[in-house]
Amino acid sequence: MLFGKLLPREGNFFEMFNQHADRIVEAARAFSQLVSNYSDPHLREKYNSDVDNAERAADRVTHEVSKTLHQTFITPIDREHIHSLINGMDDVADLIQDSAEAMALYDIRSMTDEIHRLADLSLKCCERLRDAVKMLSHIADAGTAEAALKTCEEIDRLESDADRVLRAAMSKLFREEADVRELIKLKAVYELMETITDKCEDVANTIEGIVLENS
Repeated sequence: MLFGKLLPREGNFFEMFNQHADRIVEAARAFSQLVSNYSDPHLREKYNSDVDNAERAADRVTHEVSKTLHQTFITPIDREHIHSLINGMDDVADLIQDSAEAMALYDIRSMTDEIHRLADLSLKCCERLRDAVKMLSHIADAGTAEAALKTCEEIDRLESDADRVLRAAMSKLFREEADVRELIKLKAVYELMETITDKCEDVANTIEGIVLENS
């Protein structure tokens, strides 16, 4: 009887991964709306709150995965992969929240074109990440496994796009921004936002490993 209680519930880990991925997309969408409506203080406050709520919900899922992992004798995929996947995903949610908080902390007065582009790329990365995560429970199917790997490749390309935006933003910043304080603030925000796509790529690499080992 005890051994039976230690066995995992069917699909439970995958369900929690999907829940977390949905919270990541919620946070990324709220952050994108924050950037788009930054000039409106009331909307700025609303979308900041939405980001915070999504991040806290993601934290709860992370805690539940960790708890379930410790209580489960047999897992559907490698335990280390479960640990790496959920912690990497949680890092994505944290970085979205950190980026939103940095804008208030550094008293960013207006959004630049580069911030808009990085927010858009971050949202696309998070959406593709969610798509890849939702395929994990069906990677025994060769077609699904291939689709998951292609989705991870899309995340890699989006991260490369964000790298290029960051490099161009830095070049423009150091050429054109005369106010040293503004330069320092914007540099910090640009770099932090780009790490969202970096972390999405890290999670995509974990997903690739899961797919290749289990399909």
